Amino acid sequence: MRCEPSRREPSRREPSRRARVGPGGRHRAVLATAGIGLSAAVLAGCSGTEPGATAAPSPAPAASPAVALQQSFVSIIRRTLPSVVEITTDNGLGSGVVMDTAGHIVTNAHVVGSSTTFSVTLSGTTKSQPATLVGTYTPDDLAVIKVAPSGHLHPAAFADSSRLQAGDVVLAMGNPLGLSSSVTDGIVSAVGRTVSEPAESGSSGATLPDVIQTSAPINPGNSGGALVGLDARVAGIPTLAALDQEQGGSAAPGLGFAIPSNIVTDIAGQLVRFGKVVDSHRAAIGAQVITVASASGESIGVGVAGVAPGGPADRAGLREGDVITAVNRTPTPDAESLSTVLAGLKPGQQVPVAVTAPDGTKRTVTVTLGEL
Repeated sequence: MRCEPSRREPSRREPSRRARVGPGGRHRAVLATAGIGLSAAVLAGCSGTEPGATAAPSPAPAASPAVALQQSFVSIIRRTLPSVVEITTDNGLGSGVVMDTAGHIVTNAHVVGSSTTFSVTLSGTTKSQPATLVGTYTPDDLAVIKVAPSGHLHPAAFADSSRLQAGDVVLAMGNPLGLSSSVTDGIVSAVGRTVSEPAESGSSGATLPDVIQTSAPINPGNSGGALVGLDARVAGIPTLAALDQEQGGSAAPGLGFAIPSNIVTDIAGQLVRFGKVVDSHRAAIGAQVITVASASGESIGVGVAGVAPGGPADRAGLREGDVITAVNRTPTPDAESLSTVLAGLKPGQQVPVAVTAPDGTKRTVTVTLGEL
C-alpha cells in the first residue's frame, strides 16, 4: 500500500532540533533511542495495514549505558559500604575495613596513632562499640584493631591489586570530615607510585612504595577506608592526599593515594596471625641516618648516625660519621630520598653505595640489603 499524503492542509516544515549531549556514551544512547522512535513512526504511517488496523507494538528501548553504570554504582555501594566502619580515637577520626567475622578491622597506622583503645561505629548504625589494638606496622602505614564478633560484621572482599591499571573506575568509601558512609568516585590515575607521608602527632610518617594514585576525592577521615573497583572488591586503602604548597598547603584536587590491597592483605594478615610483621618484603640498609646540610643550608647527603652491629651497613664497612650520597647510582641528598630509593629495592639485593668519609675521602662500597 502506498503512503498517501495527509488530506490536511500542508504545514511548513519545522527546522530540526538538536540536543546538546555530554560524553560519548550518553551521545550513543540518545541516538539509539531516537532511531527506535523514528522507526516506529515510519511503521505506523506506512505499514501497509488498512486504516483503523492496529500496528504492531514497537520494541521497548534498551537501558542506556549511563543508566546501567548508575545502577552498577548503586549495587557496589550497597554491597561494600557495610564493610566500612568509623574509628574514633583520642586524636581524631578515621575509617576502617572489616576483614573477617572475628572482628578484625584494617586501617591506617596514622589513624591509630599512639592510641591503644578505640570506638568503632559500624556502617548503618549509630551506637559505637569498643575496640582494641592488634598491631601496627608504620613503614606501610597499616594497623589492625579488633571488635567483639557479632552478626553485624560484614567482611569485605579484597581484589588482586596487581591487575589494576590506569583508567579503572574506583569509588572511595569512608567518613571524611565526620560525614559517615560517604562515597566519592574517580579513576585509577596511576599505579606503582612511591610517596612520602609526613610525620604527624602520634605518627612517625612513612615512605610508601607501589601505591595507587586516584582522582577520587580523599579528605581527612577517609584514611583507612576502602577504594573499591566495579567488581565491588576493595582494591586499596586510601591513606593520604597530595598537598598544593603554592595554595597554602591545601589538598590538591584529584591527587589521592591508596595502599594496594595486595600489600594490605599481606601485612594485615601477618598482624592478625603474629601480632607483628615477620616478613616485610622491604629493603633496609641497617643504619640510623639523618640529613646532612652544607653551611648554606643545602642538603648534601645522608649522615650515618649509628650502625646496627652485624647488619648490612656494618658488613659493608660503613661507620658513624660517613655520609651516603647515592644508593644504586641514585643520588640521596636527604633521608627522605634514601627511603624512597630503598622502597624500590628488595632484601638481599646487592647495590653500590657512594660514601664520603668525615675526612672528605670518597669511596663506593657494595651493600647487601637486609630486610626492614
